[in-house]
Amino acid sequence: MTHVRLPRPGARPRARHLVGLLAVAVVAGCAAPDPLTPAVAGTYTTRPMTNGAQIIPPTNNPPPEPPPPESCGALASLRPGPQPPPGQMPPGGSLAEIAARGRLIVGTDQNTNLFSFRDPTTDTLQGLDIDMAREIARDIFGDPTRIEFRLLTSAGRFTALEHNDVDVVAHGFSINCERAQRVGFSTEYVRAFQRILVPLGSDITGPADLAGKRVCTFIDTTSLGTVQRVAPEATIIAVPEWDDCLVTMQKRQADATSTSDSLLAGLATQDPNFQIVGPRLEGEEHWAIGVNKYKDDLVRFVNGTLDRIRADGTWMRIYDRWLAGPLGPVAGPPPATYRD
Repeated sequence: MTHVRLPRPGARPRARHLVGLLAVAVVAGCAAPDPLTPAVAGTYTTRPMTNGAQIIPPTNNPPPEPPPPESCGALASLRPGPQPPPGQMPPGGSLAEIAARGRLIVGTDQNTNLFSFRDPTTDTLQGLDIDMAREIARDIFGDPTRIEFRLLTSAGRFTALEHNDVDVVAHGFSINCERAQRVGFSTEYVRAFQRILVPLGSDITGPADLAGKRVCTFIDTTSLGTVQRVAPEATIIAVPEWDDCLVTMQKRQADATSTSDSLLAGLATQDPNFQIVGPRLEGEEHWAIGVNKYKDDLVRFVNGTLDRIRADGTWMRIYDRWLAGPLGPVAGPPPATYRD
């Protein structure tokens, strides 16, 4: 049976519907303007900002573009060895520990629509990342429900792996050279491209139109630096979770959101008043399963699962279920690259 570790008591509830947001706005309308709201050109609401939001002003010194992961070999993972049958994990090592425990512990979140979100009709986690995790559990136990999900922030993915609080992370984890120093990445299972999300009827059609605008993105993401490079004259609203960007735009506190098209598709699916526009920004994003850097046996096993689902059509079925509608069909999964 699938287990989910819920957020700690007293944690801030997630606002997921505009109706609730407007109710909050009625109460907040009589309050003083939020001190986080910057004095910038344009007319913006004075409704309270999302908890934890950071305002980053335009910059004359954007960060340098990071090297592509191909340049440091970060895309090349460990080749899978002979895949043991479900229920017959070899003694010793991390696979034996998982088998003895009786469940796979997966770090994810519940706020990323299409990838890892809580279905309100069933109160269960659903999405592409959740389905990927279930395939790993299927190959270990013969049962895809033998999972305990632990909810992580994006920043918390690294410490959760390093402290062995989780076995794997399936949480929109893109590979880059810096992260590969800390994480044992699987081969990639999703390829994404950064773009822009705007309200219907917006005059923003590409990065050149972001000058003087307010752009929402996530605090701990490579997307933030991309926005600063392609639109240095934009003001950035950096938020703790991706659905916070949808809320921020619904409250008209941002003119656009920019991150990978896969995540933007999830936001647009939640609210059809928004659309993805413009060309791809900078390079590709390669998403992978994260594993503790010193657990080579688990990395190889996860890659064996990914090889299986590429070959038997499971990957295509998962993609078609979640992403083919908003992003369009693809010819097949990203190919695996190995270093051994």
